[in-house]
Amino acid sequence: MTRPFMTARWINLGIITYAVSPHLLAQRVPPGLELDLVDGQAFVSLVAFDFRDTRVLGIRWPGYRSFPELNLRYYVRRGRERGVVFLREFVGLHLVSWIARNVFNENYRVTPVFSTTAETADELMMELELSWRRQRHRVALAGSKPALVPSRSSMAHYFTELRWGFGIDRQGQMIQYEVRHPPWQVYPVRSCCVDLDWGEVYGAEWRFLNNQRPCCTVLSPGSEVRVYPRADSNGKPSANEPLPLSAFRGGVLPIRTSKSGSAHAGKSTEMCSTAR
Repeated sequence: MTRPFMTARWINLGIITYAVSPHLLAQRVPPGLELDLVDGQAFVSLVAFDFRDTRVLGIRWPGYRSFPELNLRYYVRRGRERGVVFLREFVGLHLVSWIARNVFNENYRVTPVFSTTAETADELMMELELSWRRQRHRVALAGSKPALVPSRSSMAHYFTELRWGFGIDRQGQMIQYEVRHPPWQVYPVRSCCVDLDWGEVYGAEWRFLNNQRPCCTVLSPGSEVRVYPRADSNGKPSANEPLPLSAFRGGVLPIRTSKSGSAHAGKSTEMCSTAR
């Protein structure tokens, strides 16, 4: 069996998803792929989480085993194979950025990134803070225990269970790598705060998200993961029509719009999205 390039635990993942126009992403899609659409809409997710016990080629590098990351990703497909492409990732460690850029040609940036968690018998709270261009940006979520595995027909499953990562190499060709992990449990989200200047962090074209509510918020305890680089799929691509919203029924995170406009489970999701 092929040896994984990287193993780690990804923990306390906050995945905050927004519906966007496909035109915003169309020119970024790697060759051979298409956007993964639902009712004609594309999606981007802001993902905040922590790496733990990170190993590259089985080696634990002192000082590089545990660190937080903030990334922005969008969703693509090749036939029935679904995956993600990263727009930009932030970490606080230069070596991590160097490896990601040289192995996967990923758009990593190095800047101070800090994360904290607080846990009680009934709740998990996570917060990530990013320092970028003399501003502080913050993402925070809180969820109720216990965590549950979401239904396969739920939005939580749709935005978390993705086997493939894709990108573009320096010659303009598609890169494909495999990410393996057990099904992720999710906490019903109680509150979500995105205090982030989208224009400053991701560019002027994303500034409109300062005033947009997410369509789905997920908080997951995460799991162990294994990443296999430059993977080839054994499956044959096949035609697959974009999914309608009616495909998502039931489960832990059924689509339901609160006063804030966020799809969630349990109590109303409190949004703290600051337009700057």
